[in-house]
Amino acid sequence: MEIRRLGHTDVANIRELMIDVISRLPSQDLFAKDDEEYLRAQTQENGEIYGIYLNGKLVAYSILAYPGLSDRNLGRELGVPENELPFVAALDATVVHESVRGIGLQRQFHELRENSARENGYRYLYSTVHPDNHVSIINLEATGFIRQFTRLMYGGKSRHCYMKFLDEVKNERGQPVKSG
Repeated sequence: MEIRRLGHTDVANIRELMIDVISRLPSQDLFAKDDEEYLRAQTQENGEIYGIYLNGKLVAYSILAYPGLSDRNLGRELGVPENELPFVAALDATVVHESVRGIGLQRQFHELRENSARENGYRYLYSTVHPDNHVSIINLEATGFIRQFTRLMYGGKSRHCYMKFLDEVKNERGQPVKSG
């Protein structure tokens, strides 16, 4: 399996996988569906979508969103100064079909998206996750994301909001060090 960047021609497959996987979740509150317009925007100027095809079928995807100055940018609520909002990116949805779960795809997607954000000059990353999504919470916290708050979002769905500062200086043990 190889992760590759997806384009606008993959949007129908992305949406099909999302609807299929969400249909089997124990609660519809666990995931906030994206519409086709949003997915198309992420394959163009507003972000990046990475995916994995297996035997010609999309089995996993993950979105790195660039919210810019839009209302979707949670940087304002996270204390990011207005002039820094263009440097905020979001680890958005990750969907993995049950047939390929448990092999670390979410962590691979996370690393790829964080590296891309850093390489493209983004300084802040945030992500939202349902409080019952323990796997995603563990993966975010393992990579240095810190929970900032919990509130209702996406039409009344409870979400933890996590943030990570990408320009963080680290010591030889990989621990954050205050800079300046």
